[in-house]
Amino acid sequence: MNNASKPVYLKLRDIISDSILDNEYAEGDMLPSVRAFAAEQGANPLTVAKAYQGFQEDGLVTVKRGVGMFVARGARAKLMDAQRDDFVKNVWPPVERQMRRLDIRLTELLEKDA
Repeated sequence: MNNASKPVYLKLRDIISDSILDNEYAEGDMLPSVRAFAAEQGANPLTVAKAYQGFQEDGLVTVKRGVGMFVARGARAKLMDAQRDDFVKNVWPPVERQMRRLDIRLTELLEKDA
């Protein structure tokens, strides 16, 4: 699914996921409150709550009632595994086909970066 057609709550999940993967939020760190994140993103708090609920269901955050949501132990590894799997199954195949079509070799690309 391309980003333009993605529901807002999934876009918000992607923002938080990327922040966890980039170590902006480490395991045990508190995530922004629903209201704070909604204000920061210009989103409806109910939409943010839906995104956060998904994280809770997936075991990526823990909730401390009256305190907030925290990045769960192992969340980064789970996210990394899921994104690697998605990349290999969904992103890489069309890229690889296009590279073959254009006769682009991975070694050429790596040499250019060196």
